[in-house]
Amino acid sequence: MDTRFGYPNLLECAAAVLVGAGLPDQIALAVASGLLEADLLGHTTHGLALLGDYIKELDRGTMEKSGDPVVVADYGAVSVWDARRLPGVWTTALAVAEAEKRAGQFGLGAVAIRRSHHIACLASFLEAPARRGSLVLVFSSDPSDAHVAPFGGLAPVMTPNPIAAGIPTATDPILIDVSTSITTAAMFGRTIAAGARLPGRWAMDKDGAATDDPSVIRAGGSILPIGGLDHGHKGYALGLLVEALTQGLGGYGRAEAPTQWGAAVLVIAFSPGRFSGGEAFVRETGWLAEVCRASPPPPDHSPVRLPGEAGLAHKKDALAHGVPLREGVVESLTALARRYFLNPPRSL
Repeated sequence: MDTRFGYPNLLECAAAVLVGAGLPDQIALAVASGLLEADLLGHTTHGLALLGDYIKELDRGTMEKSGDPVVVADYGAVSVWDARRLPGVWTTALAVAEAEKRAGQFGLGAVAIRRSHHIACLASFLEAPARRGSLVLVFSSDPSDAHVAPFGGLAPVMTPNPIAAGIPTATDPILIDVSTSITTAAMFGRTIAAGARLPGRWAMDKDGAATDDPSVIRAGGSILPIGGLDHGHKGYALGLLVEALTQGLGGYGRAEAPTQWGAAVLVIAFSPGRFSGGEAFVRETGWLAEVCRASPPPPDHSPVRLPGEAGLAHKKDALAHGVPLREGVVESLTALARRYFLNPPRSL
């Protein structure tokens, strides 16, 4: 059973651990906030569960501790940054803010980031800009790794390559965060560690057979793209698009054969006020949201939800009653706190 912790206590502890590992205060707080936001939204594989891995990267020197991204190119509405392997949660948050700023001037703004470290949960970057009225898209891939085979092939070539969007409405925003593969590599890892099977035949073994056994990924298998063996050409196509938008526009990716865990990122922000107006935008998105919710479900099924609705409800509950953390995450965070002579987080 998950244990619940107060949000301020968890944020303080995680940030202090990152400071202990060598990050400046501002960067540590941004990384801790981003990871914890993932847990608030229920994306537990990409929240504080990653903190121990990030600390290992800092220890090894494979995640940079200080400095700023370097501007590689700048053309008004768009910019390309070299993140120099700085914490990706922080540099992506900077990119969202910069893209929003440029969108306010030009109607849209985009920042491509090369040589970023891992950026965790894409959904964690979406809610705040959407509530400010910005439509923000985030795309990510990891050119150093490969878990997903091209449709019709056996050898893994791409990563799950998520696509995320925060869409303003008149009420709560629509928050989309989907991989172009059926699930994530982190979910495969968690399922393997638990000695469990996948909920469906989401993997492909080295001979091309679909299976619910996640361990095939360690024996030449792969994660299937969205659509599986039947319609996987769709997920494959979207994965190619993400690689082009991130590695292509960033000018650095698989062609350079990087070997360290990281990310290529593209952030695009739109200012609806510079198009047909913010009020017109939320009138359209609000109408669409309501008509989707009003669609009658089949008998004995729950009402239709919008993407992000469950996550925002989870966040509201977690802030009110404590953030639920899995047992292994609690143990890891406690050990990290003690390493730096800090008080472990206190359960509620």
